[in-house]
Amino acid sequence: MKLPGAVAVIGAGSWGTTLAHVLARKGIPVKLWVRRPELAAMIIQGRQNPDYLPGISLASGISVSTSMAEAVAGCRFLICALPSHAVRSHFTDFGATVPAHATLISTTKGIEEGSLLTMTQILSELLFHIPSNRVLALSGPSFAREVALGKPTAITVAGPDPGPTASVQDLFTTTAVRVYTNFDKLGVELGGAYKNVIAIAAGTCDGLELGHSARGALITRGLAEISRLGVAMGANPETFAGLTGLGDLVLTCTGELSRNRFVGLELGRGKPLREILEKMRMVAEGVRTTRAIVSLGEKYGIDLPIAREVCAILHDGKNPRQSVMDLMGRDLKAE
Repeated sequence: MKLPGAVAVIGAGSWGTTLAHVLARKGIPVKLWVRRPELAAMIIQGRQNPDYLPGISLASGISVSTSMAEAVAGCRFLICALPSHAVRSHFTDFGATVPAHATLISTTKGIEEGSLLTMTQILSELLFHIPSNRVLALSGPSFAREVALGKPTAITVAGPDPGPTASVQDLFTTTAVRVYTNFDKLGVELGGAYKNVIAIAAGTCDGLELGHSARGALITRGLAEISRLGVAMGANPETFAGLTGLGDLVLTCTGELSRNRFVGLELGRGKPLREILEKMRMVAEGVRTTRAIVSLGEKYGIDLPIAREVCAILHDGKNPRQSVMDLMGRDLKAE
């Protein structure tokens, strides 16, 4: 196998660490940028990420740096695994250090509040010296811990040009990771972001003990919302029936490892949002993304009742049971 050259992973959360581990196990040199010096020291000394991926021994091919300029120097592929709220600030400060020949891969699932931009749109705006056809999105139904343990996973890399997407497909493919390509970058990113909002709603249903039927209906109607908004924005409707739409939605709404489902579960049990988030080390992207999704619905004139109710629960303190009653009491219509 011909190695593709150095890869930089920006962000040492569970997903960034996992992707670095997967690539290093293939023999690819990986530089992992870690924001906190104390975490960097723990990873170097113990070859584990105790904060985000405890108990998993990391591949020896990972080098760790707290300098983004050092991490990205000479890289052919740059993987952005930052939380959505940190993408703009970090790449505003360090974007100029990214080599012009690099291919950028966003694994962040979110929509920026205010600008309503996807993560690849933010990266293209800030790193204007890199052609947009080399700014790609990687998404799909995947829990970091399962991928790190080598359990079978299928994901998608999205971009408009078959050359860069094929190179990233080859980069991530292993005996346990199957990678598909997709030209619909917008649809892939929207599906990855919106499913977190629906997962909070699904977790809330479970916390309220509304039953499996309610959860099934919520997931289905949630997918309808995602598709309606996506089509209005210009995405391919078929994308939402694939891995980054239905696949990721089902996993995040039902999986025990889902952070966003956990937030909803605790909300349904009566816990206040602040208390829930204070106990979480990892980011539940849906909490921030909900406002952006509701704003996109308003911008494109699309009715998004589930997202609107989730936003009211999260940010206006609405009682979850009242939200259920309001959803069930809406005017009847054809599916």
